[in-house]
Amino acid sequence: MINKKNFIYNIVLNDIKKNKKIKIITRFPPEPNGNLHIGHAKSIFINFNLSKFYKGKCFLRFDDTNPNKEKKKYVKQIQKDIKWLGYKWSENIKYSSDYFNLYYKYAIELINKKLAYIDELNKKEIKKFRGTFKNPGIKSPFRNRTIKENLILFEKMKNGLYKEGEMCLRAKIDMKSKYIILRDPVIYRIKKKIHYKTKKKWNIYPTYDFAHCISDAIEKISHSICTLEFSDNRKLYEWILNNISIKHHPKQYEFSKLNITYTITSKRKIKKLIKNKIINKWNDPRLMTLSGMKKRGYTAKSINKFCNKIGISKQNSNIDISILEECLRKELNKTTPRIMAVINPLKIILTNIDEKKIINIKIPNHPKNKKMGKRNIILSSIIYIDIKDFENENSNNFHKLRLGKKIKLKYAGIIKLKNIIKDINLNILYLKCKYYNIKIKKIKNIGIIHWISKKNIIKSKFRFFNKLFTKKNPNKEKNILSIINPKSIIIKNGYIEKQIKNIKKHKIYQFEREGYFKFKKYKNKKLSFDRIISLKKNYKNN
Repeated sequence: MINKKNFIYNIVLNDIKKNKKIKIITRFPPEPNGNLHIGHAKSIFINFNLSKFYKGKCFLRFDDTNPNKEKKKYVKQIQKDIKWLGYKWSENIKYSSDYFNLYYKYAIELINKKLAYIDELNKKEIKKFRGTFKNPGIKSPFRNRTIKENLILFEKMKNGLYKEGEMCLRAKIDMKSKYIILRDPVIYRIKKKIHYKTKKKWNIYPTYDFAHCISDAIEKISHSICTLEFSDNRKLYEWILNNISIKHHPKQYEFSKLNITYTITSKRKIKKLIKNKIINKWNDPRLMTLSGMKKRGYTAKSINKFCNKIGISKQNSNIDISILEECLRKELNKTTPRIMAVINPLKIILTNIDEKKIINIKIPNHPKNKKMGKRNIILSSIIYIDIKDFENENSNNFHKLRLGKKIKLKYAGIIKLKNIIKDINLNILYLKCKYYNIKIKKIKNIGIIHWISKKNIIKSKFRFFNKLFTKKNPNKEKNILSIINPKSIIIKNGYIEKQIKNIKKHKIYQFEREGYFKFKKYKNKKLSFDRIISLKKNYKNN
């Protein structure tokens, strides 16, 4: 499934040509501080498929070095999401926390080599002393402590004798480097929090940058693949490995981060939405978290096809959400049975059909898949159409039902509007039409609409999910709460044909001319459905 033309494929291919004995080992290393999102799906797709293509291994490793945010529930959810996408990791699950003793050992090694020191500057001071892209950094007054003093203080930090923020361990690199990441970065900090896995064993924890490269080296990762924002971090990645006594040195390669219009993937921003009760949980169907997409009705196959379609590059771009949606439509079009539902009901009386008469019509459950079978629907004197298919004005729009004009009922005959019945406030009560059981080929320029007989309905509730944000690129907005779409969820009540009971083994249906819907629940003799996606690209609210 992987696209052979991408640059990562070529890098691996060249490495194999140079060294035929090389073992291709990749990894997917999420931090368990939230649910996975569509951006992670791209990383999963690359790492797992790359290792599979070259008959190598792909590890699942949780980079769990920050007890402030990481939780066991995220570890479990991440595993579920990966399995749902159809991937299986090699060997047992790995955890960065399994290597805490080794990180500590390598930190001491750097101190002994005069390449690390204990700093007492606070967080704000460290940031200030680092300088800017234009101005070099300033050396900490604690930078030239002796090896002995640094070792004693580091041991005391480990034993919990200092408060959080009182001290930290910094790598001693170059405060004048053009790469800010190399201006004596913090590699260990005090955190007196209970770790979900190691409990109260540690009072100090390595930073992500320090632990990540060492974890890769321990696991003998051949190609450490990450997104472009870690390009500068590669300098630190290589510096750490070059200055500790570890034999295996993985190579880091960066690809473009996945950004999709009308979408955020920032865990910090998602937590803000939950905190402000814009959404309830990480699996809200309006989010592009994998759990949210699954809940909405996205298929794993459509997500993998999307990842393959957009390819892998080094250029950041904003992918239009319509590309993802089209991958889903193509997938659902093949697998979902058709059914008729009227979401905005308008009553029609067919004046020339007897009230007791029932006309049975046999129709396919899928126009191209005969294996899905057929079903009988009913035509009777009272039917419902969608009010959007009626126009109370004289125009040349032959796709809508208008006074004195004809329109085709899908799978049935033709109706002609004779009268519009209104109440004293001129609100439309119902329409009176005449029914013609004739073939459509005899009439030119005629629209086709869906419908349901009154004798063949079940009351249903429909939820419509629209874009969560009103701006195309919400990531550029300083305050995402100011661009929340007030119509991101719309609820409507209508009807669906009874025959859905005969094909109820399916959970997803295409409501003809309406879109793809997922069955949610049956309560108080009423069905409930969530719309997954419309039939066509449409950014308007329903």
